[in-house]
Parts: sequence; C-alpha cells; structure tokens
Amino acid sequence: MKPSKVLEENRIEIRRIVKMHGATNPRVFGSALHGLDSESSDLDILVDPIAGKTTLISLARIQRDIESLTGIETDVLTPLSLHEAFRQSVLAEATSI
Repeated sequence: MKPSKVLEENRIEIRRIVKMHGATNPRVFGSALHGLDSESSDLDILVDPIAGKTTLISLARIQRDIESLTGIETDVLTPLSLHEAFRQSVLAEATSI
C-alpha cells in the first residue's frame, strides 16, 4: 500500500505515537505529501523536539512504532536534522498530520 494511503488511515495513531514519545507537531513531507509515492516509497515525518524530553532514543521509538503500525519504512526527522541546503523548503511544504 502507498504511504500516503496508510498515512490517511493512521493519522490519529501516528499523532498519539509522536506525543507518547516526547515530541510534538508531526508533519509529513516528500513524495507521500505530493501524491508521488509508490508502494515502495518510504514515509517522511518531521517532528519538533521538546527541550529536555526528546532524545535520539525517543525519535528511534517513534520511527519503530510508526513502522510497526503501518508496515511502511519511515524516516523521522527534526528540523535541525535536515540538511541546511533543503531545510527551508521542507519546512515550507511540511503539512500537519
């Protein structure tokens, strides 16, 4: 199944997973956002870290739980983990889940 379809079916649960693991503001970007995804595409999620709460381990747990829920390979990134060459364009296009 395409990541964009899986995302539509699991929005509420994905938001819950992000909150449970200490991050906020989950957003989608990339091919799933634009409807250019295929069944072999991954799901690109952007989250905002919470100071003193979000760790690399919590980001890995978000990724693991979303992948377990959806069966789709998922990348979970924060704004500062985006390469600065395309950070602003990703931030401009990212859409709330």
